[in-house]
Amino acid sequence: MEPLTWAMIYKGLLLPLSRLILFISVGLFVGILIETLNWTRFMAVLAAPIAKFGRLKDVAAASFSMAFFSGFTANNMLAEAYDKKQLSDKELVFSNLFNSFPVFCQHLPSLYGIILGYFSATPHVGWTYMGLTLSAAFMRTLIVVFVGHFALPPLDGGCVPCRLDEAEQKRKKSHPLVLAWQRFRKRLPKIAFITIPTYTAIFLARHYGFFDFIQKTLGSNMGLLDFLPPEALSIIAVQLLGEIHGSLTLAAALLGEGVLTAPQVILAMLVANILSSPMRAVRHQFPYYAGIFRPRMGLKLIVFNQTLRASSIALLALGYLLLVYPR
Repeated sequence: MEPLTWAMIYKGLLLPLSRLILFISVGLFVGILIETLNWTRFMAVLAAPIAKFGRLKDVAAASFSMAFFSGFTANNMLAEAYDKKQLSDKELVFSNLFNSFPVFCQHLPSLYGIILGYFSATPHVGWTYMGLTLSAAFMRTLIVVFVGHFALPPLDGGCVPCRLDEAEQKRKKSHPLVLAWQRFRKRLPKIAFITIPTYTAIFLARHYGFFDFIQKTLGSNMGLLDFLPPEALSIIAVQLLGEIHGSLTLAAALLGEGVLTAPQVILAMLVANILSSPMRAVRHQFPYYAGIFRPRMGLKLIVFNQTLRASSIALLALGYLLLVYPR
């Protein structure tokens, strides 16, 4: 086996890793800055007629609008209405699911900035993956509106701007640049802490033949995932451990070195997204939901959310597998 040299380390590790961190930093800061801008007034105009068609109450439309800016505020609006008996159990579930698209969009700028940074050399991979997951979120909201139109009772009139005003009064004012910089300084070190050692480990594993070993030992025993090459399983495994940035680092490294093709990376990321959702929900969502909606209702909302989320992504992943994925 060829020993490592400084030229190999510089060309294969230090240079691409530095470029990767730079792209991630720029994308993360720009995305966070966009997230700090207040979109709610514009979105309220769009949300009211959509919510009306789905027979969702005014608080649901206002929550939908607020979810583009703050998921916590949006859920708190629903929880307060539920506690006041303004929403039934069924209406609360539909109203919470209605927010699938804006909740996803809330983190879309920074999320895409990060993914574009990881796949800066092959941006079409980032575009395709984000396009599929965004389409899945949009599909979830459309399904909720359509089903709600038949499953929920007819509505009286409401006042969406009034609900927005109530929420706006509770928000703490802060300059977008200051808030963006504070969030950037907090998030970047956490991302770098995962990205740098993971990328280094991938470089060393590739050099010393680790992925050749995986291919030989696991190549004929992948069960339902036998449409993916063995190397793609490592992307799924890392994300199952809760390391989204680690899995992206791994995916970018395997794609950059030609181990996996773009369709293989995209499909592996979609499968990883689906399989990691339950654990991510338990680790991150349940404490937050249980505090706002109380444990029993919080767990119920998480189950509905994750079931609908996994189903929508699985449907698009299946379509991608049948239409695009090479066989």
